[in-house]
Amino acid sequence: MSLWVSAALLLAVFGTSTLSGVFGMAGGLVLLGILLAILPVGTAIAVQGAIQIVANGSRAFLSRAYIDWKILGMICLGLLVAGIILFIVRYTPDLTTVCIAIGLLPILVWIPKSWLELDASKPLHAFFCGLLGGGLNLAVGVSGPTVDIFFIRTQMDRRKIIATKAATQVVSHAAKVVFYWNAAAVLTPLEWGAIALAAPFAIAGTSAGHWILQRLTDANFRSWTRWIVTAIGIFYLGRGISLLI
Repeated sequence: MSLWVSAALLLAVFGTSTLSGVFGMAGGLVLLGILLAILPVGTAIAVQGAIQIVANGSRAFLSRAYIDWKILGMICLGLLVAGIILFIVRYTPDLTTVCIAIGLLPILVWIPKSWLELDASKPLHAFFCGLLGGGLNLAVGVSGPTVDIFFIRTQMDRRKIIATKAATQVVSHAAKVVFYWNAAAVLTPLEWGAIALAAPFAIAGTSAGHWILQRLTDANFRSWTRWIVTAIGIFYLGRGISLLI
């Protein structure tokens, strides 16, 4: 990883952490796309997970008073089941599958509420949020829209949504780093140093996003989330189709 690539990565971490700080998602999607351009798939997923632990961890800490611990516990249980299943089948990701899967995920945020009544505040729904969202996070590196449909239609306000999702993602990204540990082991100490240097940029970006979030209305929060995620999904889908061709 050259000096210029490292510098670009640090700026990307700040920008994507700010984006996630505002909307609770989307930043991880963008960051993974950047990492997939410079690293092997498994390694990129592990590195993105390590960076996102810091970004989501700082966001969860800033909003810790709003975390719903009961919801978090059920989501973690679902994540554990998903991890066991993927480990048993010896799952290995490939770039085309990852891009197409991520590109199709935004469809979920446009499904009418009457078609799919999901609510993370209900224990069984929270479990399936962890099972599906956690499974996708392990399989393709991100799960934002999948987790989002369990939260964005609840009666929780935006601060509780952001806080609980951030805490969920900390656990989910940690599981991802463990799952792809062998792929991450190919990085040199200098490359890991560059990744460690990204930590303060992730925290700074999260703080900036947290400041913006406090000035955003619930209506704008939900509307902008859908359009941003959809735009990112179109990019991934286009890349996946180009790889197939």
